[in-house]
Amino acid sequence: MGRKTMATSKPAAPRQTNALLLELRSLIDSARHRVAQTANTTLTMLHWQVGKRIRSEVLRDGRAEYGEQILATLSQELVRDYGRGFNVSALTRMIKFAEAFPDEGIVATLSQQLSWSHFVEILPLKQPLEREYYAELCRVERWSVRTLRERIASQMYLRTAIAKQPEAVVKAEISHLRAGGQMTPDLVFRDPYMLDFLGLPQDYSERDLEDAILREMERFLLELGVGFTFVARQKRISVGADDFYLDLLLYHRHLKRLVAVELKLEKFQPGHKGQMELYLRWLNQHDRAMGEEPPIGLILCATKDAEQVKLLDMDASNIRVAEYLAHIPDMKVLQTQLHRAVELARERAARSALPLPTATTEAAKEPSPRRKKKEDDA
Repeated sequence: MGRKTMATSKPAAPRQTNALLLELRSLIDSARHRVAQTANTTLTMLHWQVGKRIRSEVLRDGRAEYGEQILATLSQELVRDYGRGFNVSALTRMIKFAEAFPDEGIVATLSQQLSWSHFVEILPLKQPLEREYYAELCRVERWSVRTLRERIASQMYLRTAIAKQPEAVVKAEISHLRAGGQMTPDLVFRDPYMLDFLGLPQDYSERDLEDAILREMERFLLELGVGFTFVARQKRISVGADDFYLDLLLYHRHLKRLVAVELKLEKFQPGHKGQMELYLRWLNQHDRAMGEEPPIGLILCATKDAEQVKLLDMDASNIRVAEYLAHIPDMKVLQTQLHRAVELARERAARSALPLPTATTEAAKEPSPRRKKKEDDA
């Protein structure tokens, strides 16, 4: 009797197997991501709807004690049926969520990118525009919860140029961002920049600052904001018989423009504007690519006089001036300083918006010589 041999299948080629495995993993990961995103959106919208419904019920009665009573009763029943996710503190947070974000359409859009944990970080913020700013930037730049928490802790909103604009301008910028996802320089650039992570000694030189930035380039770009990429250090700019050297040349993907950065250890001086204008014009002529916006300049200085910067009309030259902090003060002190800076900037903007007195109105205030003579005779 002959011996039976089992047929053995020929193993698939490793390259073929690896390609198939890679494709299957991609399919599985993509499906899991969609399921998680759908679950997150559904959960966030549920929390908003629960908060809105309870809020409308409490407001309809108008009595605080009634609100506390109904909240306690609802919580007791919901916790028994669905768990601790619906205790009193959770329901209170849902009510605040519906109050802070009353537009269901906006919440539905945000929940495509933001998890419930993101909203939990944003809700304690007291100013509506500040909440909207963080929510929209979080959506556009896809921040993690940890990144959002760090941005809030560093007072990022108060450090942006947009926070120093009148409220109507801030609302318009956020609405524009929500509609088209387009970033503007006022949303991107900040003042001051936190450079404490560079670990600089108390007595440091401009070269020390530049070297430290290059060593910590990744963290430096993160502090500048999402979208910045490094292009060059000590970029040579030749004008006539002279060579000039730009400290740092960056590029911003969302703004689609080169960003020239000059580092100054001293207080901002009016002469710095002319230097940066020269660099920007050269970059615009020699390095600007097809389809890019004009280059923009960022002068990082130890300190500055806000009135001088305003009189120089730096925005008209596409130049931003910002302070940097190599050593961070107490956060409460910093927050107070930033709030005051925002108030002063808005006051200056309001004064600028006032109509200037005309020769006619000034003349109307002064009595005419004939009228003055009659009054004197009287």
